[in-house]
Amino acid sequence: MRTVAQKMLRTCNELFTRKTPNDETEAHPSNVETAAHMENIQHLDNVPRLHNTEAARDYVRHVEAVAERAHHGGGWLLSGIFCINILILGCALVSSSAFKSVAVTAAHKQIFLIVLLLATMLWMLFYTFFTFRRNKAVMTEDSHAGPVWLRGGLVLFGLLSLLMDVFKIGNYVGYLRCDSAVKVAFPAVQAVFLIIQTYFLWIHAKDCVQLHTNVTRCGLTLTLSTNLVVWMSAVTEESLHQTDTPYVNMSAPHRMYRAASVSKCNCSHSACSTFEEAFYYLYPFNIEYSLFASAMAYVMWKNVGRLVEDHGRRHVVFRPKEARLGSVSGLLLVVVGLVTFIVYEVEIAQEDRGKQSRALLVHFVMNIVIVSLMCVFTVVGCVVYRLDRREHVSEKNPSRSLDVQLLVGASMGQFIISYFSIVATAADGARGYLNALNLAWGTVMVVQLGLQNYFIIEVLHREPFRSMQEAARHSNAHAEVSVVTEVHRSSCPLTPVTRLSWKRRVLKEVCAFLLLANVILWIMPAFGARPQFDHSVEIKFYKFTMWAAIVNIGLPFGIFYRMHAVASLFEVYLIT
Repeated sequence: MRTVAQKMLRTCNELFTRKTPNDETEAHPSNVETAAHMENIQHLDNVPRLHNTEAARDYVRHVEAVAERAHHGGGWLLSGIFCINILILGCALVSSSAFKSVAVTAAHKQIFLIVLLLATMLWMLFYTFFTFRRNKAVMTEDSHAGPVWLRGGLVLFGLLSLLMDVFKIGNYVGYLRCDSAVKVAFPAVQAVFLIIQTYFLWIHAKDCVQLHTNVTRCGLTLTLSTNLVVWMSAVTEESLHQTDTPYVNMSAPHRMYRAASVSKCNCSHSACSTFEEAFYYLYPFNIEYSLFASAMAYVMWKNVGRLVEDHGRRHVVFRPKEARLGSVSGLLLVVVGLVTFIVYEVEIAQEDRGKQSRALLVHFVMNIVIVSLMCVFTVVGCVVYRLDRREHVSEKNPSRSLDVQLLVGASMGQFIISYFSIVATAADGARGYLNALNLAWGTVMVVQLGLQNYFIIEVLHREPFRSMQEAARHSNAHAEVSVVTEVHRSSCPLTPVTRLSWKRRVLKEVCAFLLLANVILWIMPAFGARPQFDHSVEIKFYKFTMWAAIVNIGLPFGIFYRMHAVASLFEVYLIT
């Protein structure tokens, strides 16, 4: 055990005595603190011989803790405080600008956002043209950070967000004679920001920066907080668009409330209403883009100053044929869900109460069927994992930790809405078929969220299957040998195609079905389905103001949860 500990000490010494490219060490407090920690580590070398395993483990944990403190220094604390202050100020401005009777207007909020966007773009350019180009600025990369499917999703959402900004500019140009010019300037600046940030994250998402660490940490927290403030602003605007209520009439759906809101400013061209309707439909993509960018910036922040040991990348290939049953049944569910969603949107807008009740009936039944099937598939997946004897991953992985935190945290939004709905419906006695269906939907939703969280977290923390590990070893061996013939390369492929075991096949079927089911559960609320307001039980029980606050806070997290679950399940499908 003593030999193992001494090897760890030598590794720590090599890690923290590594010199900068100029062979100079900056004399700031974090380096002084690092030197003090390393001196303490040196003193630990004279500890008495460790005779038992528990004492050796405690010793190793202590060495790792000292090394972790030396790695972080004080820059992470400064950047964290910086991020929190921007977030709180942004939250205050966004919240106050949502009310019409206060001095803070939407123009003030947008000026603040423009300043944040410009500052973030300046730092990204500084990092790209100065920090990144310094010798040995990025010595290692985190292979787990920024997978290609995540960056591809970022590009897709970025393009749709760019289209939203174009529609916004076309809409607000028509109101320039009677409204603030800031409303045109903000989407223009945001469009440039989208282009620069998407390029930055595509190129640098895997970087583990070793130079300008304090400036880089502050820049990344600025990027993180900017995207979160933009997300809060977009969620607020979209929620106000869905629930604008100049008066409350329990006999009318919330869409009639929006129709009663009349603007005093008239557009100068005829396309304003078309542009406005178009960019509101694109809001969900902009919301997801901001959250994707925030997650990637957070992982980069965690990787600043980190030296990652290269274990080799697992070369995985997406093969839809490996999960035919799950894919076909999932696609069928998406198609039927889209049809019922369109029927719901058309009939709920009618003034006929019979058509509105029929629309709610179809919507409730469809959601109960989807969520119930998801529960069945998830239970099957959980049973297979209980039969599996693969060990849990012990490697520290910021990307994986963030995935789990976001998954659990975002699910709280849907949990809140479901439990509040269950309490209101049960207290009312669940009289009538719509109330009974609403109660059943809320109950099954709670069960499904818990099962799906358990399934995803369990699979993400398991070691890959043995065949995938062997493929990774083939890949590493292939990378180390620089001169090979074409015949040898064809006889030893990077990703050998092996026949799937029944466990892997079942898990892939489960992942494919759950992925597509989460897609349709994301589409319906993201594009305007609001049964929480169309069904009046909760509004009567909690009153409109309180219920609107609950839904407008919880629903954005619930929508993000579905998209994040799609991303996590896609990763699970690839590594299974």
